[in-house]
Amino acid sequence: MTTDPIADMLTRIRNANMVRHEFVLLPWSKMNLAIVRILKEEGFIENYEVLKGRPARMVKVYLKYTDKNQPVILGLKRISKPGLRVYVMRSEIPRVYGGLGIAILSTSKGVMAGQRAWKQHLGGELLCYVW
Repeated sequence: MTTDPIADMLTRIRNANMVRHEFVLLPWSKMNLAIVRILKEEGFIENYEVLKGRPARMVKVYLKYTDKNQPVILGLKRISKPGLRVYVMRSEIPRVYGGLGIAILSTSKGVMAGQRAWKQHLGGELLCYVW
């Protein structure tokens, strides 16, 4: 069992992206599913589906590539870690790569992209950057 499941998920996506896999399997959790849903909404992945299996459910994430077989996700970075949590107020939500990337936050109203949290006047735990 990993101590940081979000970092594990980001590493699996990063590794699958580097070797140009069509999809990657992730352990199912509410947090992983919420982050994958945001990646889909923001256009960083093609699609995802929840696989019901035994002994555990998995999330199958279909990665997205450009016409020249370059990955759409150029980078993933974990910010808030179990040993050092990072919280931001609305005014402190960062713009990733000048708006080309997204920050993913865990707010009191659920997990959401930084821009959406800013519009709703919310702050929260800064989970990761995706660009």
